[in-house]
Amino acid sequence: MLEVDQLNAFYGKSHVLHGVSLWVGAGEIVALLGRNGSGRSTTAKAIMGLVASQGSVLWRGQQMQGKKTFEMAQSGLGYVPESRDIFPTLTVEQNLVLGEKPRQAAGRWSLDRLYAMFPQLKARQHTAAGLLSGGEQQMLTLCRSLIGDPDLIIIDEPTEGLAPQVVTLVGQFLTQLKARGVSVLLIEQKLTLALDLSDRCYVMGHGSVVFEGTPEQLRQASAIRQEWLEV
Repeated sequence: MLEVDQLNAFYGKSHVLHGVSLWVGAGEIVALLGRNGSGRSTTAKAIMGLVASQGSVLWRGQQMQGKKTFEMAQSGLGYVPESRDIFPTLTVEQNLVLGEKPRQAAGRWSLDRLYAMFPQLKARQHTAAGLLSGGEQQMLTLCRSLIGDPDLIIIDEPTEGLAPQVVTLVGQFLTQLKARGVSVLLIEQKLTLALDLSDRCYVMGHGSVVFEGTPEQLRQASAIRQEWLEV
């Protein structure tokens, strides 16, 4: 579905991605791993057209490089940034409605279905989003992207700073996405969680991909883990 080839990205004159290539197939969860500063978040932003980049980004065989971010979203690509980017003065439900596509037909993710998945959001649907806990804000951000009914969603650090029970909820959420046919490119710092959830994984270091394989192959690649992942 998504094929990224020789992606280079820049912040001003700084060259931060160096020929990143990866792919995500239909119904897959693919983990993008690495230490902070390795280029994972920049890869997500470059795919979505949020930073200056060069290379190829094919989505369902169509070249998306150079497209506007809203065009990427309209084509069926979802994105959940690490910063969450909720609208704090709007209510939970108003934030969710903003994620709907114009004239959108009934998709896989209605408000009722999302509320059933996250009863906490249902209970606080009329509460200003800025008053939610960190875990509730993360749930809101995930649901706001889903209500646009993407076929692939890029999720950047969904468990960052969350309590263990909320991390478990996020893991269940990602499993449900896969069950409903949504592909996921998951950027995640928690190695055990990422390996348990993913079908394949990539490891990044210094703006390049340094490993590609299955979770089991990475578990056995102790040298890769020590050099590029473990503290």
